[in-house]
Amino acid sequence: MYISDEKLKLLEQIMWGLNACNSSVEVRDFVSTRLLKLLDADYFASYTWDDANHRFGNTVSVNMDPANLANYERYYQYCDPITFELQRLSVPTLVSQVMPMAQLRRTEFFNDFLARDGLCFGVNMFAYDGDRNIGDIRIWRSARRENFDQDALRLLALIRPAFTLALQRARAHCSAAAASPDAGALLTPTPLSERESHLAQCICRGLSDKEIARELHIEFSTVRTHITRIFKKLNVGNRTQLVKRLIDGR
Repeated sequence: MYISDEKLKLLEQIMWGLNACNSSVEVRDFVSTRLLKLLDADYFASYTWDDANHRFGNTVSVNMDPANLANYERYYQYCDPITFELQRLSVPTLVSQVMPMAQLRRTEFFNDFLARDGLCFGVNMFAYDGDRNIGDIRIWRSARRENFDQDALRLLALIRPAFTLALQRARAHCSAAAASPDAGALLTPTPLSERESHLAQCICRGLSDKEIARELHIEFSTVRTHITRIFKKLNVGNRTQLVKRLIDGR
């Protein structure tokens, strides 16, 4: 497999950068645009699996319409003919390896979900902690490109151990924060409102934006607005920095 100098640098950035990520969202967001460049791809989506509700959620995406992704979470994941097959596999796999393209193009899933954003050729990778699916990577090319090849699978296979380890660390980090006796309280005075403080505590517990919206009975867009304000008030740039600020009292 030939790798250009540019792609070799991207691969090195991914492998080393994953060591600095401390949350599932941060891990998946970090690899998103870099993997698109590395694999000459157009679209990225990533989910974590909810065992209790038997569904995918906690989305990270690039170049995907949020409304279309909301439709996936609401409906299309339940008539998805490919992802559960891919989820059962332990190695990066082309979508066309579990369903021929001609057959996929005839499905509702393709015509009403994938094609709506221009997705055509896909490759998926799933990470596991024991037998538990803790995160995935779904990368797609548009119809104007060719399908992914074996080189793409080899590159993902190289990345998979570091990606899996990063997600495992993120789970341990969130569990430790949730188990901390101080996880339910802000240790230092902050300029946060009561609602913002409650929302910040939800973040410390490792909840996703959509899980926070459900718990607080507010709209998803309202959650995003509150988080933006919290970051600005506390002078932090991401969830990891926020957790450190609130838990460590700095």
